[in-house]
Amino acid sequence: MIEDFIKNYFNHPNTYDEMFLNGDNYRNHYANFISNFSKESLENLNKKEELAKKLFMSQGITFTVYDSGEGIEKIFPFDIIPRIITSTEWSFIEKGIKQRLKALNLFLKDIYSNQFILKDQIVPINVIYSCPHFLREMHNVNVLHDIYIHIAGIDLIRDHNGTFYVLEDNLRTPSGVSYMLENREITKRLFPDLIPQCGVRSVTEYPAILYKNLMSLSPRAVSNPTIVLLSPGMYNSAYYEHTTLARLMGVELVEGRDLVVKNQKVFMKTTTGLQQVDVIYRRVDDDYLDPLVFNPNSVLGVAGLMGAYRKGNVAIINAVGNGVADDKAVYTYVPDMIRYYLNEEPILKNVPTYQLSNQDELDYVFANINTMVIKKTNGSGGYGMLMGHAATEQETEEYKIEVLKDPRNFIAQPTISLSSAPCFINGKLAPRRIDLRPFALNGPDGISIVPGGLTRVALKEGSLVVNSSQGGGSKDTWVLTSYNTAYVK
Repeated sequence: MIEDFIKNYFNHPNTYDEMFLNGDNYRNHYANFISNFSKESLENLNKKEELAKKLFMSQGITFTVYDSGEGIEKIFPFDIIPRIITSTEWSFIEKGIKQRLKALNLFLKDIYSNQFILKDQIVPINVIYSCPHFLREMHNVNVLHDIYIHIAGIDLIRDHNGTFYVLEDNLRTPSGVSYMLENREITKRLFPDLIPQCGVRSVTEYPAILYKNLMSLSPRAVSNPTIVLLSPGMYNSAYYEHTTLARLMGVELVEGRDLVVKNQKVFMKTTTGLQQVDVIYRRVDDDYLDPLVFNPNSVLGVAGLMGAYRKGNVAIINAVGNGVADDKAVYTYVPDMIRYYLNEEPILKNVPTYQLSNQDELDYVFANINTMVIKKTNGSGGYGMLMGHAATEQETEEYKIEVLKDPRNFIAQPTISLSSAPCFINGKLAPRRIDLRPFALNGPDGISIVPGGLTRVALKEGSLVVNSSQGGGSKDTWVLTSYNTAYVK
């Protein structure tokens, strides 16, 4: 059975495949999985794939795609073949992410206080001051424990040599962790014996670690602080995740209308009266948090919330104003931040990035646009990108016009041949491009990263775009224990 799968598996040329070395030779750390997987018949695998779809449907594991102004709810596509990472690879990833977050957190503290990094001309002033997510309202705000980034989702890719790169940092309201958790639960149902037999590390501790961190961030010295998860509501694309995390942590899921500010303190409306709120894990963007300070038309936030925050009467997770650190134009300078604040060389590399506000770089990108990916500096979800190698001449010319209107809002990166992994599609193993979003939690006791993350898959054949909004899906991510680390590169 498995021999037929392998024999008919054709990998993309010049692409690093996560499972296969070349031809029918697979990487050693997949040996246990393949040995067990080979006992499954094609009929059983088809049944498991169908069961996975039914489980996702019955549990309401969905996301929302916004098309022509309308929100369309879809089941999150799931591939039953896991992506496996050795403990050696994971150790490298973990060290790199921790180093990166330390530097980015120091950058946020600095940029909202003394701005030494600007005075020393490590990061250009105009790049920061032109960033729409640099909030002057956060200047000299005392952030508890000096932790700005409590939760981060760092997107990693591998090139054709298998080298890891950071594609982008998500430091505002990163999403996707509920899919990581559900992917593992579904895999346990599909292959109940495989996970222990292969020595796979657990990811289920994430909600407990997050809850412990939220408890420790209470500004009031009380034994049982009140923690809430602030959601924009059921029409938000990540609402399933909001409900899941609130349930797993045992905290109240609230919307802006459920909270009120009095005497610069935040209270939750309950059937027994007002209850003071200590910690808000917010999934509402900065611009909608407080209509008295930001968008006056917002009905998603809480009037007076920023006043309570400045007073230190409530903790907001993640900190307000983090968007300046994950702006794609600022991303270019993260390696310099690591050297500046930590006096260390970056462990994880950045993807080479061109600032289109620089005329020379703009000219170079336009001259080589067929080999470039151009993105909006504050875009997300795979929307508004130009994939130069796949765009028509008309699409390219129209995009150039948009770039020239405001070059600061765009960056370009060379097209990288993302690594591929086998997926079970139409009864066969077929290669599809993937990335990885590990989730890091930062608290007073340091940074914790659960061993795994969300592996996103570009399910469309030949596509390099893994975002769910663009037809992508996901698969379970297995990090092996140290005794199961045999690895062939």
